Amino acid sequence: MRIAVTGNVGQVVQSLVERGMAAGHVVLPVGRPQLDLAGDDPEAVLRALDLAQPEAIVSAAAYTAVDKAESEPDLAHAINATGAGHVALAAARLGVPLVHLSTDYVFAGDGVRAYREDDPTGPTGVYGASKLAGEQAVLAACPDSAVLRTAWVYSPFGANFVKTMLRLAESREELGVVADQWGNPTSALDIADGVLTVLANLAASPAPELRGVFHMTGNGETNWASFAEAIFTASAERGGPTARVKPITTADYPTPARRPANSRLDGGKLARIHGVRLPDWQISTAQVVARLLTPHS
Repeated sequence: MRIAVTGNVGQVVQSLVERGMAAGHVVLPVGRPQLDLAGDDPEAVLRALDLAQPEAIVSAAAYTAVDKAESEPDLAHAINATGAGHVALAAARLGVPLVHLSTDYVFAGDGVRAYREDDPTGPTGVYGASKLAGEQAVLAACPDSAVLRTAWVYSPFGANFVKTMLRLAESREELGVVADQWGNPTSALDIADGVLTVLANLAASPAPELRGVFHMTGNGETNWASFAEAIFTASAERGGPTARVKPITTADYPTPARRPANSRLDGGKLARIHGVRLPDWQISTAQVVARLLTPHS
């Protein structure tokens, strides 16, 4: 399959290139300057994607600076809402299936269980609101699409929590890490594998149940402090940097944008309908840590 993916350097983009090419697909990143989702010209988005001659499109590019979005709401909405809608419109006009990536931030984060797809949304910040508007724009513009919400993404690429913990542990013996926010750590490499399966299912069948909104995260749940401990355990087993983890509260680490206390997403629907269940987060975390410590392996 020939797959165009929006963006150049994101964690999911790089993971899709690696996993897609290994599976025999042609994965073509399409990003700036050719594709500018902050622009207001849907025809320009169509032209950029059409040049790739895709058989499927993955909408992965996004404005992801959660805190900065609070002071740049127009830009966040331009990219995450209007821009995502333009990508979906292009997919519809090109007649190809679309997978669009979204986030747990579309929920308020105050639920007592893992969120399901039919639970009420209620973003508390600009980033979440812009991503929710993007979901709505995508589904309205391209019926042949699946929106995949994910959370707590990490990988061997880019900036992420796993890499930050390993870097800080090189110079600090103890790290304060939030312990009252819960979620599902998710490897972008696993996301890429899941996206490829969903795309194949969309291409193979017009069944409406394959379309719509789905949750896709690593299997199992934890908090940030325990996630950090798992990272250091995996690192220690390979002679890498470690640090003591001091559990702290959200109130101890204030941020401009409110962080959800509950980011857990229920992946049961994706497993039932698409046959996709991502690996246990501990397994994937250990694999990414091992790769980061031996980057040329």
